[in-house]
Amino acid sequence: MNKNTATLLITCPDSRGIVAAIADFLYQNNANILHADQHQDAENNLFLMRVEWDLAGFSIPTTDFELHFAAIAQRFNMEWQLKLSQKPVRVAILVSQYDHCLADLLHRHKNGELVCEIPLIISNHRDTEALAKFYGVDFHYVQVTKDNKADAEALQFALFDQYEIDLIVLARYMQILSPNFVARYPKQIINIHHSFLPAFIGARPYHRAFERGVKLIGATAHYVTEILDEGPIIEQDIDRISHRDQVEDLIQKGRDLERIVLSKAVSWHIENRILLYANKTVIFD
Repeated sequence: MNKNTATLLITCPDSRGIVAAIADFLYQNNANILHADQHQDAENNLFLMRVEWDLAGFSIPTTDFELHFAAIAQRFNMEWQLKLSQKPVRVAILVSQYDHCLADLLHRHKNGELVCEIPLIISNHRDTEALAKFYGVDFHYVQVTKDNKADAEALQFALFDQYEIDLIVLARYMQILSPNFVARYPKQIINIHHSFLPAFIGARPYHRAFERGVKLIGATAHYVTEILDEGPIIEQDIDRISHRDQVEDLIQKGRDLERIVLSKAVSWHIENRILLYANKTVIFD
């Protein structure tokens, strides 16, 4: 958290002169560029860019950035976001009974691998309460049934507001979110699904993979949309299995994949390395 940088994320129609205009703007305002990456999508005629610079010596106060950058943004019809390293992302983790992804995220956060704040864990079971206490994170039990789902989500919304949450991570949270929930937090919910999407959408994917006799299993981290398990994919990984593996073996191997895939997705989000378009993601190095 010692670094003091700004990151500009840009999406706009592709045209000549965009990179030159941004580079010149930053140079004229004494910015020391640390990272710059870009992507052109010819099919959609889109230009996407991530540029990060050191704020030491930068001549524009970040509070006035929009005013100074407006002319360039209008010229190229940009959608843009400015992210500051000194304002860490505040993360809420939702979990049910399986604790492997939760434990991994908390451990990586404690070790400094995830540079964010994790002030809140919400669960519809009490199984992970002791783990939350061990890591010093506030734990809230919110029971969810088919009859109280709206009230339960209203309580969760209140907690997100209270803790000023920026990102919601579903770490094997075994509940389907309502359309209202998803619409309330667009591009702010990351889920881990225990299959290599688009294969085996929905419940019990390891069991269906076993029944199908697949030779590869996987895990997928994606942003949540109203359509179940079809949001923009952030990261995926796979492991090979054989006829000797039973359902329990698939589940065990899959848990390792789930931990790794989810932690990468969360890390890239909090480091502002992801841009979304056309139900896809661009992950900048």
